[in-house]
Amino acid sequence: MSLYIVSTPIGNLEDITVRAINTLKNVETILAEDTRKTKILLDRYDIREKKLIPYFSGNEKRILNSVINMLKEGKEIALVSEAGTPLISDPGYLLVKRAIEENIKIFSIPGVTAFTTLLPVSGFPVSSFYFAGFLSNKKIKKRNQLADLKTLNTVIVLYESVHRIEDTINAINDVFGSETEIVIGRELTKKYEEIIRGKVGNIKINFEKKGEFCIIINFNK
Repeated sequence: MSLYIVSTPIGNLEDITVRAINTLKNVETILAEDTRKTKILLDRYDIREKKLIPYFSGNEKRILNSVINMLKEGKEIALVSEAGTPLISDPGYLLVKRAIEENIKIFSIPGVTAFTTLLPVSGFPVSSFYFAGFLSNKKIKKRNQLADLKTLNTVIVLYESVHRIEDTINAINDVFGSETEIVIGRELTKKYEEIIRGKVGNIKINFEKKGEFCIIINFNK
């Protein structure tokens, strides 16, 4: 009985390791945050006849016991997120925590994540940084979170959705100041990859575009 935490591409389907492909071929069941996206990946690498079970934040608690029981029965199960590395701002924490408690073997199959894709090309000193993930969608709380992050005096990494990116850019401007340098990545590794650099007060984004954003703030004072 083994649980495999498998990183998958964030856009370009060629960004997957040989080990990840072999793992997905060998397991009996795949827990997928988005089964449609996972099916596209599986078809690309001719991975057939797998039991795909939806596993997302809305049903994680409800199906946790059944997944653990499957593992205890000897099943080999892989967990994949919609894209990137599971548990990094994606579901999976409850499953891994419970698997540890039940002495179930867990293997991490490493791969790409959005922030590790953007950090090396940011032009910022990234030997150390703080990953904050998604901030609150409430305006005041978001600004309070940013104020706390500002005290760290380091490079800060955020994720944001297309629906909240405009307010988040404005919040960074309010808290860190308009002269603060940031880098924003959208559609990373995909055909229409876009990387925007500049001072936050001068950043221009087409907020009508789709996709999630990765934001890096250079506040290494």
